[in-house]
Amino acid sequence: MKKKLFVLLLSAAFLLSLAACGDGGGPSGGNVVNVYNWGEYIDMSVLDDFEEATGIHVNYQTYDSNEALYGKLAGGATGYDVIIPSDYMIGQMIDENMLEPLDFDAIPNFSDVDPALLNPEYDPENRYSVPYMFGILGIIYNPELVDEQEDMETWDVLWSEKYAHDILVFDNSRDTVGIALKKLGYSYNTTDPGQLEEALHLLQQQKPLLQGYFMDKIFEKMEGDNCAIGVYYYGDYLTMAENNPVLEFAIPREGTNRYVDAMCVPKGCEHKENAMAFINFMCSTEAGLKNCEETWYSSPLLTVRDELDEEVSQDPNAYPDTEFMEANCETYACLPPATRLLYNDLWVRLINSPG
Repeated sequence: MKKKLFVLLLSAAFLLSLAACGDGGGPSGGNVVNVYNWGEYIDMSVLDDFEEATGIHVNYQTYDSNEALYGKLAGGATGYDVIIPSDYMIGQMIDENMLEPLDFDAIPNFSDVDPALLNPEYDPENRYSVPYMFGILGIIYNPELVDEQEDMETWDVLWSEKYAHDILVFDNSRDTVGIALKKLGYSYNTTDPGQLEEALHLLQQQKPLLQGYFMDKIFEKMEGDNCAIGVYYYGDYLTMAENNPVLEFAIPREGTNRYVDAMCVPKGCEHKENAMAFINFMCSTEAGLKNCEETWYSSPLLTVRDELDEEVSQDPNAYPDTEFMEANCETYACLPPATRLLYNDLWVRLINSPG
């Protein structure tokens, strides 16, 4: 993505500053806000805009999966003021008392959030989260590297021997196991151990066909014609297509994931007032529009959609209607602790299996 190198350099510099602080791995400081976000997920100039508008300095660090974020915080890392986990992870963190309730009086721009995204299952009283971006999952493919007769609107293609060593899938358990569950006709949110074992067996069959399990590295591989098929989100597809216009996107008819990533404040946040100011600024039309146009993810802010080119705001994959959502999409729910432990076990067994 356009900002990738800068994000990596910034993260490296930030890690050096953490080491210098000697505070056990968490960021610290005075008039600052310490933000922990996904990679490839912001227009970096928005941070400058926020600093100029508020005088609050932003320390910015990135992670590449919900599980990495959770592992760091659960492992004792402290000092982060704003984090941006996904729906199911927000629910888990609420259950485990890892989040602070937000002060919505300090977030007046929250009123611009699409009502359809309010009071979600993962945060039913909307006490702990403010939507940041949302989108849908699909298959990104290079038509020059696949059979022109190939049916791409099915998860089955990720198990096609024709594309051995030319397939990329997620390097995390929830998304990858979820794809197998959908291929089998099950819910993303099943707690049935038998269904999850079936999914593991299917993934073990798939593993020898894969080029590998990846997260942000999927960008360079798909953009560089180094792989035929990858699984990622529609906003990422639009970014990849800027650099490689031949790429196309397909939504599997077995069903797919609609996700929401939202801004939250970890328990014990040191700079809560600054965190509220940051969240409110991210919900401004100017910041939301910059972030949307940089990342191509779908904005939850109604005024941002009004400002977008009609080609974007009317794109059914970026802003799907209710009928499409009900027919094709399922969101991740927070799973019970026993099922989460089973997911961890399945993932270890998959990674350690032949392939």
